[in-house]
Amino acid sequence: MKLRVVVLGAGFGGLELSTILSETLADRLEITLIDKNDTFFFGYSKLDVMFGRKPADAVLIPYRLIVKPGVVFRQETVTAIDPESRRVTTRNGTYDADVLVIALGADYDTEATPGLADGGNEFYSFAGAERLREVLPGFSTGHAIIGVAGAPFKCPPAPCEAALLLHDYLAARGVREACEISVVVPFDIPVPPSPATSQALMEAFAERGITFVANRFVLGLEPALRIAVLDDMSVMPYDLFLGVPKHCAPEVVEASGLTVDGWIPVDPKTLETRFPGVYAVGDVTSVGTPKAGVFAEGAARTVAAEIVARARARGREEPPAYRGTGSCYIEFGGDRVGRVDVEFLSGSPMGTFVEPSEALAAEKQLFGSSRRARWFTP
Repeated sequence: MKLRVVVLGAGFGGLELSTILSETLADRLEITLIDKNDTFFFGYSKLDVMFGRKPADAVLIPYRLIVKPGVVFRQETVTAIDPESRRVTTRNGTYDADVLVIALGADYDTEATPGLADGGNEFYSFAGAERLREVLPGFSTGHAIIGVAGAPFKCPPAPCEAALLLHDYLAARGVREACEISVVVPFDIPVPPSPATSQALMEAFAERGITFVANRFVLGLEPALRIAVLDDMSVMPYDLFLGVPKHCAPEVVEASGLTVDGWIPVDPKTLETRFPGVYAVGDVTSVGTPKAGVFAEGAARTVAAEIVARARARGREEPPAYRGTGSCYIEFGGDRVGRVDVEFLSGSPMGTFVEPSEALAAEKQLFGSSRRARWFTP
């Protein structure tokens, strides 16, 4: 009898896991991959859409292009998860699993920040990035704030990237001198695990006249007064607000009993939850890595090794433990990209910084195209 593997979520983690299992044990597994959406996109592509560098249809990849032995993709909304029985209920039916993997990511709670929905703009959802593509051309003078509403949040360098790209966007339109740009983040430096990366970003901000507001988050907006209220009750006037909304686990995950303090705790070595045969990877967990696709991808490799060992009855051979390694590409503007390489679960995390260059911009493109080719059919 084939091992039934049900994977919830077709982001970095779900796609990499399904691909590895298909390549390795397609004839011994039944893999069901479930996602409520019909398309995938790389998180960094939202900045391309937001600043008009690419149209939306150029970055969306249809899930119908998942054609892999042993893998069935279902576009369905998950309505209940029973981790004890490993049963998943969707609006279309139920799925029983021998191994259940939860890779549903993090949701955005815009309403948790008063005034954000009415008086600001969020750029973390794809829909938000599309809306901003229409809003930004109307901003030609005044103060733009890029502010974080809470932590943890996906891709911690993204607010800094948005500030640098906004600078380029406004400069190209000839209105940069009439605008101010500020970045508000809940860290003392832009990228805490990498002082070198943070120094490079701070130098880039100084060169471009971008204000960095450290160790603060945005408590709320007062749209009528056009002010952002920070967590220390200080205020900042704004004419354009680009927000990173508070993140939370999907409601169906919260209702499952899997979470503790908002996220799913897992064994940091295996990514297994407290329920046998139930794993969680990526943004939905509290494993101790940033919420970014590359770390979900690495976690998926660890879980794949666990499942392969189980399917091959090699339980005595422990797969390598998850180390929380990943490389993040950072947009510095001017068609240059930097990179920080970090390992989070082998002591105090410390990142290695690679200076921004056009060569790294090309490497970032290869990062995306190689995964597109690996996860989807041409």
